[in-house]
Amino acid sequence: MDHKRIIEMTFHEKAVLPKGFTCAGGNCGLKGEGKDLAIFCSEVRADAAGVFTKNKFPGAPVILGREIIRKGYLRAIVANSKVSNVGTGTRGLENARRMARAVSETFDILEEEVIMSSTGVIGKPLPVEKIERGIREMSGHFQDDPLVAAAGIMTTDTYPKAFSVSVEEARITIVGKGAGMVAPDMATMLIYILTDAEIRNPLLDQLLKDAVGDSFNMLSVDTDMSTSDTCLIMANGLAGKVDERRFAETLNAACIEMAKMLARDAEGATKLLLANVSGAKTTDEARLIAKSIINSPLIKTMAYGADPNIGRVLMAIGKCTECEIQPERIEIQINNRRVYSEEARRDFDEGELRRLLAGDPVEITANLNIGPGRATAYGCDLTEGYVKENAAYYSS
Repeated sequence: MDHKRIIEMTFHEKAVLPKGFTCAGGNCGLKGEGKDLAIFCSEVRADAAGVFTKNKFPGAPVILGREIIRKGYLRAIVANSKVSNVGTGTRGLENARRMARAVSETFDILEEEVIMSSTGVIGKPLPVEKIERGIREMSGHFQDDPLVAAAGIMTTDTYPKAFSVSVEEARITIVGKGAGMVAPDMATMLIYILTDAEIRNPLLDQLLKDAVGDSFNMLSVDTDMSTSDTCLIMANGLAGKVDERRFAETLNAACIEMAKMLARDAEGATKLLLANVSGAKTTDEARLIAKSIINSPLIKTMAYGADPNIGRVLMAIGKCTECEIQPERIEIQINNRRVYSEEARRDFDEGELRRLLAGDPVEITANLNIGPGRATAYGCDLTEGYVKENAAYYSS
């Protein structure tokens, strides 16, 4: 089923946490103003799975999170923004443990069922005492609005991101943050997926990996792989069993929708950039080519400047030297206007296409006409805003 149709059928007017989940968000003093701390809790132990960054310099929460999630169960997630707890050695590991311990002691939850995340500046010691105090102070402020907690994990995001979708009698709510240092595997982000559907491990783990493969691992803002990427799912089962295929389809659709939200709100971005590849030899080759298109600075600036430069698309496809590419077979469309086929630029209304490229989204579609492989990658344009944001990030 098309993911857009699923979202249209199931979007709630307001994001609400599934049965048995509550959350809180607040300021514990890491930021001068705005929320910098978030907690999500399930009233019962939930089956859980997670996917983390492959960066060889992972943050302390990622190192510990990989071990915690192996048990397959969680009751709570605690996350802070502003300081990422990366590059902090054994002290960082202990500070991450202290975050979990504070949640355990405050809410009477087993410490091994609490997982932590941190996002923000790399290389600064985590002010864990402020976080511990903040956790205790948030104990009386839990509610069912995920946007409250979503605000606590924002770094350079311009707004908190959360939405809910239905699967029969169950609900999936997805909360996320992204902005910059976004590239596979995974794109820089914190993603928390909460559901009251009864989906047990190891199935839950496989469904998450499949969904991430089509969404967050196909998202790129700047080709840079973060040290803190984390995607977690908790399923507490309080809404009962649902059709597994329908759950998988809806989960995939929700993850793709969140990937688009993150791309549109990337640092300095003005529009979503989509790269659709079909007819590749394999799915893996389609993914490589789609990412090559989405990652090209020349294509990103082409999207920003509304310039239908076909040569840049050909370049991005052709530099995938490890893939099978037959130039005489390639067909290219930009925003549903055919611009290239049979090894020649096609006639098209350049003024009309420039007007389309000035809007949102910009969509590039390439058919290699070789095999069954297909994939879509998600990104954004490249603007002066990205440079300005990252030139001053440490102090932001």
